[in-house]
Amino acid sequence: MPELVFFSGTMDCGKSTLALQIGHNRSARGLQGVIFTRDDRAGEGKLSSRLGLVTDAVEADEGMDLYAHLVDRISRGGRADYVIVDEAQFLAPVQIDQLARIVDDLDLDVFAFGITTDFRTKLFPGSQRLIELADRVETLQVEALCWCGARATHNARTVGGEMVVEGAQVVVGDVNQQAGEVGYEVLCRRHHQRRTTSATARAGALSPDVLPVTSG
Repeated sequence: MPELVFFSGTMDCGKSTLALQIGHNRSARGLQGVIFTRDDRAGEGKLSSRLGLVTDAVEADEGMDLYAHLVDRISRGGRADYVIVDEAQFLAPVQIDQLARIVDDLDLDVFAFGITTDFRTKLFPGSQRLIELADRVETLQVEALCWCGARATHNARTVGGEMVVEGAQVVVGDVNQQAGEVGYEVLCRRHHQRRTTSATARAGALSPDVLPVTSG
């Protein structure tokens, strides 16, 4: 039976890589898929992995009817054997409903990949709706690591290495940004709560006031 499957995890845990692998495996068997993405780091209409892999995709703009797009494609003689959706957290809840309709009415598997919570530890509306509707929710087994070596469970937004907790929910960035730019870092819960990023941890370690020093 076709399924709506939500693969979730933090940033840097291999979601896009798995999406590309699923597409590769099915195309190798002669199947043709439709790939949707939103605000990918490589630019509009791209699905990219941090390993350097990239493929073309359909940009799922705000307000786009994903179900209608598939129906129109098939009506024009196009083929669609499955659907992949990357950056699914950025979709509107109504678009998640459309993904469920693709499964139920068009009998296609839909594989959605996304982050569950934002930099404030709040659910993305798209991810929340996926959790509510998905036939299966799978947590990726590749663990991203906090700077301390513990399993990373939270996404932090940074500006110049400093963690910020206010601002718009969606600001496109990556885990590798220049100083002063908006970036992201994955942290364990302890260091997310303490707002301790790798940059601020290094600064603290270099401070002469970290430990008392007795001359003598």
